Amino acid sequence: MTVKSLKKRTTPARIVGSGVAVLALLAASACTSNEAEGEEEERAGGTSQAEAGSNDEAGEKVVIGFSAPAADHGWMASITESTEQVADQYDDVELKIATGTNDVNVQIQQVETFINEGVDAIVLLPFDGAAMTKVALKAMEAGIPVINVDREFSDPNAARVTVLGDNYGMGVSAGTYICEQVGDKPDAVVTEIAGIDSLPLTQDRSRGFKDALADCGLDVDNRVAADFTVQGGEEAASDLLQAEPRIDAMWNHDDDQGVGVLAAIENANRDEFIMVGGAGSANAMRAIQEGDSVLKATVIYPSTQGADGLKLARLLAQQRSVADLVEVEVPRMVQLYAPVVTADNVEQYLETAFES
Repeated sequence: MTVKSLKKRTTPARIVGSGVAVLALLAASACTSNEAEGEEEERAGGTSQAEAGSNDEAGEKVVIGFSAPAADHGWMASITESTEQVADQYDDVELKIATGTNDVNVQIQQVETFINEGVDAIVLLPFDGAAMTKVALKAMEAGIPVINVDREFSDPNAARVTVLGDNYGMGVSAGTYICEQVGDKPDAVVTEIAGIDSLPLTQDRSRGFKDALADCGLDVDNRVAADFTVQGGEEAASDLLQAEPRIDAMWNHDDDQGVGVLAAIENANRDEFIMVGGAGSANAMRAIQEGDSVLKATVIYPSTQGADGLKLARLLAQQRSVADLVEVEVPRMVQLYAPVVTADNVEQYLETAFES
């Protein structure tokens, strides 16, 4: 296993995962609410400028292991980059980053190495949640709290904290927006370009989309699946455009594959419909700002989940709780919100967007 280690380790502060409360929050930040406005570093947190008594105040040095799939598209690359950036702001955190891999067996070995090294916590975005469950349980049994990011384990006991985006909510947000735009047309043709159909997250997104459309009397007239890549998005969109001579609205699940989707739309010289993206890439937001393409909105699926997991892992290892909560333990679950980004609010979200 290749591991990139940041900062020197001193005394470990391992704790056994505990707590039974389940909490769904709109954001997962361990920062307090009295940070100075307008200062980027303070918004992000860090021990060098933290106020006494705050969660960001320096504590006992802890070592946190981090493993995620290969950074083969913008969203996944941002997961690791944002986690590293946040860790670098804390003088009391040493982050050990395992090389990104899409090989489940390699990722299992990475976690086993973290266990053998006796890290204080593990932040894990599994390539396959079910396949990584057994080794995550092993870490928990060894007294190392595991923070499960994005793709859930098959056993909730395999994680002390689970940090999730809202896949069903993404579909609901996209469907609600399309209802607002074309819901007054009972014969509106609505299409969908999904991600990888075998993934539960794709299934959840499609289910939320279908449910939201039903509320305004619409349904999905044509649906194709891609693979979260530019090439896959272009191929899927080309097939869809050939099959549908008229479209009123399109939802594309993923802005990375959306680069290919938009290329196919341009090649087909089609502009009679509105398009909604997914995940919230910076290039998609810039296109929304410019207003000269069919892309009118995108639905956020935060690429900061690993960074949020890192903050929670630090609190667990230092035996702290989340600021501004009465509960004395870190929550068991944090689910992030899936807002719709349009030209009206894009400035609010562009700073934290990922590059496709």
